Amino acid sequence: MTNRPRLTPPVADIRRAVRAALASVARKSGDARGGTAVTSRPREGVAAHEATQADPQRRPLHAASDALRVAGVSENAGVAPGAAEVTTPADATGADTGPDTDAGAAEASGPLVLIALSGGPDSLALAAGTAFEAPRAGMRAGAVIIDHGLQDGSDEIAARAAGQARELGLEPVMVVRVSVDETGDGPEAAARVTRYEAIEATRQQLGADAVLLGHTLDDQAETVLLGLARGSGGKSLHGMAAETGSLLRPLLGIRRADTLQACLDQGLEPWNDPHNDDPKYTRSRVRHAVLPMLERELGPGISEALARTATTLREDSETLDDLAHEWAREVVSTDADGRIALDVGGIVTQPPALRQRICRIVAEQGFGVSLSRRHTMAVTALATEYRGQGAIDLPGIRVERERDQIFFGATEAAAGDGGDDVVDAGATG
Repeated sequence: MTNRPRLTPPVADIRRAVRAALASVARKSGDARGGTAVTSRPREGVAAHEATQADPQRRPLHAASDALRVAGVSENAGVAPGAAEVTTPADATGADTGPDTDAGAAEASGPLVLIALSGGPDSLALAAGTAFEAPRAGMRAGAVIIDHGLQDGSDEIAARAAGQARELGLEPVMVVRVSVDETGDGPEAAARVTRYEAIEATRQQLGADAVLLGHTLDDQAETVLLGLARGSGGKSLHGMAAETGSLLRPLLGIRRADTLQACLDQGLEPWNDPHNDDPKYTRSRVRHAVLPMLERELGPGISEALARTATTLREDSETLDDLAHEWAREVVSTDADGRIALDVGGIVTQPPALRQRICRIVAEQGFGVSLSRRHTMAVTALATEYRGQGAIDLPGIRVERERDQIFFGATEAAAGDGGDDVVDAGATG
């Protein structure tokens, strides 16, 4: 690529979003190392403070209270690494630098971020934006390409994406081949879980501080609509978070059409995944049939409205989650058998939203079990509507009341098994 790309509005918007994400990574990297966070170099025409205006990182949902720590609850629940069958560095041949990476670029040093690259328009536009912004923030940028092996020629598609990453100047570039077990919740869910396991394993292998994902506003709208249709509760309606541990989604405010336009403006040729257009996949039907129908019947702006709804619900829920963690410190303890106990008196005084959250916190962080609303209501009834009912057997745990305590204990089938904190995701571009 010899021609300098045009700085069109889509390109500028993506770069601005990437700057904010990299500033967050630099800030957290500096805090973790006990030093000063890397800051962006001054740039003409760009306010120096712009890259530092991202929201402060919220305390993660799984940050356990002191009482939960005593109960043996992990603060580092996450996807389990090791799903990859083969991990190989991409061929080092190809262009050394991408478009416009010379002006003001820093030397290859500082924190490393990876782009989860499929070669589609969303992740490719993100890769180009990161390749431009990372050197100016004193950071390194690489790419990880997951080859699921679910399509003919998937190895060629992965190799093409790796070549594009090298042409953009990303380094290192890793192609990770995985085997997807399509049992359980279906191929979409299986591929998603396997993908995130492989991404996390690669992040740890390379010592990267963060992985940037190409989810857009359209992906967010689809996720919210799917959660609503499935009746999955408020947690699903939150959509995807801009930051989930080491995973960042800078493009949640960017439309999919803009990522495609940004690729065209920069002379990049994205790959179009045929699965994204296959009606046998639920998300594809939502994308190509349901959302367009809603736009026709209810008027434009449905995707933006769904994304705003996710943001509002997430803000409200995070506040309640913080309160629930605070109260958990007061009402959670352990017994000699390793069971986690909730004080009935402390539970019944809480409003239902906090009461149910405390129960879910204990189940999720203590035993890796996600409770449905029906399960949660049955557990809280042991405190609020107790009439001598016996123990409740839930997936992986048994909950029972003894005097003024509600005890959570692992069943034999679940003893010693940790739960996966599976990261929510939509289709990556």
